[in-house]
Amino acid sequence: MRISDYSYELPDKQIALFPPKERGSSQLLVLDRRSRQISHKKYSDISDYLNKGDVIVLNNTKVIKARLLATNTSGQQRELLLLEDHHNIDFHRRKVLYRGKIIAGETLLVKQTPITVEDVLDGGIAEISSAINLLELADHEGAVPLPPYIHRETTAEDVKRYQTIFAKEAGSVAAPTASLNFTTELEQKLRAKGVQIAYLTLHVGLGTFLPIRSDKIEDHDMHSEYFEIPAETVNILQNTILNSSRIVALGTTVTRTLEFAAEQIFKKPALNISGEANIFIYPGYKFKIVNTLITNFHSPKSTVLMMAAAFAGWDNLSHAYQEALNKKYMFLSYGDSMLIL
Repeated sequence: MRISDYSYELPDKQIALFPPKERGSSQLLVLDRRSRQISHKKYSDISDYLNKGDVIVLNNTKVIKARLLATNTSGQQRELLLLEDHHNIDFHRRKVLYRGKIIAGETLLVKQTPITVEDVLDGGIAEISSAINLLELADHEGAVPLPPYIHRETTAEDVKRYQTIFAKEAGSVAAPTASLNFTTELEQKLRAKGVQIAYLTLHVGLGTFLPIRSDKIEDHDMHSEYFEIPAETVNILQNTILNSSRIVALGTTVTRTLEFAAEQIFKKPALNISGEANIFIYPGYKFKIVNTLITNFHSPKSTVLMMAAAFAGWDNLSHAYQEALNKKYMFLSYGDSMLIL
């Protein structure tokens, strides 16, 4: 398969550059992948499509202020993006994406804090170290790592809105964006219907946003992202499967985690599961765990678009995307969402 087979024209004016004024007020396109029926709803209507006994799985990762501005000894500015947490207990050393020329062994300054460039690797990645805890430094001096297509400086509103309401485990450098409009009110509606809510953690990073550089899809090397699924969630998933109810993934990060860990999820007794997920899901893949998917509208030729295509069928998905474009839906991270049944 070719990457060019999974593309579409996305007008700039339909890329959401800001979050909706009110969390949860975004539009929701509902796609029945079997009948191909499309309905136009609000994100808050998700509860209308779920039933007692279903479980919706959320990614409780927390986005760190990963974007650091540094200067070298000549006063030239360099940009460093701390990469996602891989459960490394050494918080004084971390890989980064960098912008601008850097040299192994040189010292950069983030405000008054010295950073040492330990090594310069391939693909625009380097390894840095500091006497200061890098996560603490990022929290004090860093900025929210908005996607590169949002050509503006971050605001105080982004600190709040580029984060889910249930964010708990710090380590991501991109948000699980389908969850950004999930609200306390929606959670209450779901629980009142008897829908279960379960959590896992996948720290979002290169595996999600690294572009495909090979024209042949099968040649793409998927980057690993660290995940944890607690035994409590595994137990809920096992019981849901036993009762023939649905497992609803809120986002592609949840989908990737569940499908990567499928074999372990089926095993009893339910145990904590953790590891490095590097599964690349594209059309032809047979889903083992996820029955229903809530996701945003994704960039052309992206790995997450291909995952959605694998779930819905490319013909169904491309038809739904064209309908969304015609109806003036907003796309990408701060945009509207899809519910694929």
